[in-house]
Amino acid sequence: MDSLLLVVPAGAVRPVAPDTVVAGLPLLRRIVLAGQRAGFAHVVVQSDASSFDRLLGGTAATALSGGAQPLTASRCRVVILAANVVPQARWLRALRESEIETERLYADAGATAVIDTDEPAAVLAAAASSRSIGHLVETLRPRSDWADLKADDAGRFPLAAASDTGEAESWLLRSLIKQREGFMSRHFERKISLAFTRRLAVTRITPDVMTLVSLAIGLAGAPFFLSASPAYQLTGALLFLLHSILDGCDGELARLKFMESPHGAILDFWGDNVVHVAVFACMSVGLSFAQEATWPLALGAITVASVLAAAARESSHIMQDTVGAGWKARLAEAFSSRDFIYLIVAMSAIGKAHWFLIFASVGTPIFFLLLLSIGARRRA
Repeated sequence: MDSLLLVVPAGAVRPVAPDTVVAGLPLLRRIVLAGQRAGFAHVVVQSDASSFDRLLGGTAATALSGGAQPLTASRCRVVILAANVVPQARWLRALRESEIETERLYADAGATAVIDTDEPAAVLAAAASSRSIGHLVETLRPRSDWADLKADDAGRFPLAAASDTGEAESWLLRSLIKQREGFMSRHFERKISLAFTRRLAVTRITPDVMTLVSLAIGLAGAPFFLSASPAYQLTGALLFLLHSILDGCDGELARLKFMESPHGAILDFWGDNVVHVAVFACMSVGLSFAQEATWPLALGAITVASVLAAAARESSHIMQDTVGAGWKARLAEAFSSRDFIYLIVAMSAIGKAHWFLIFASVGTPIFFLLLLSIGARRRA
């Protein structure tokens, strides 16, 4: 079945302007991009020509014309959304995929409506002559059965006024926190990275730039672990921690501004692993100098080889933010948590960061074997 997101005015006494910026994007553009990300085949916007061209250039949106030409001749799921609602893509996707009766209009209190219809052109024609979503719903109700729409309010944020944008941005940023993260990442790093991301969103800085900045900081910190000095080690550890914090900004920024890309994910993934390799390699050389022995180099070789092997083997579906993946996947997630950086910081403060290499030389091979086991189970 085809799908269409129809964006119409909210009808408020003092409507929120479509160019109101929410987390770096004009409100109307954010709605359209969320609709595209949710998988709608068509996104139609009731907007004046100047606002449409200025705010929606480069998107797949179509302006609602007076002729209301049908975009599809087949049955279509039409989701009608008020232009003052900040939506999450997952919420729109749920509306697009939910089970509803054909030719029955589901509507809530003036913000959202959904209908499966064989006549989408009739809905578009009614929208073209409607002043607001409330007016459109009242126009459509006599033409079909109707029922209350039970939508998940957690997936949308209606803006009553432009002054609500700050609260809407906080709501969007909270939605970027994954369900499964390390304790310190969730309660400490995310708070800092989200604060950075909130400020980065209004700039021209891209996720790829943030990835490269994070990579540079992480690589700059690695050579400090060549020294046995607590001051040098602590400097390296704090740079490593800063790398970890900023490494969260690129993904947050990409999801917040709909800038995810395959090459960006690859750059982020391998950049992170390159930093880990550099840190562990410098630790092994530093411990070798301190002990005047070669065995730390063997530990370093095991650790680096395991990190690279795990990175080459790791696939995106293993580390997805899902529930019920089995104890091996949960254990693999625990090993992949970057909370170990705080242990490095603590050990560096007393000049013992090198000894973390012993833990890493055991943990990283186990992590690699877990990935192999999970992959084998998925293929079975």
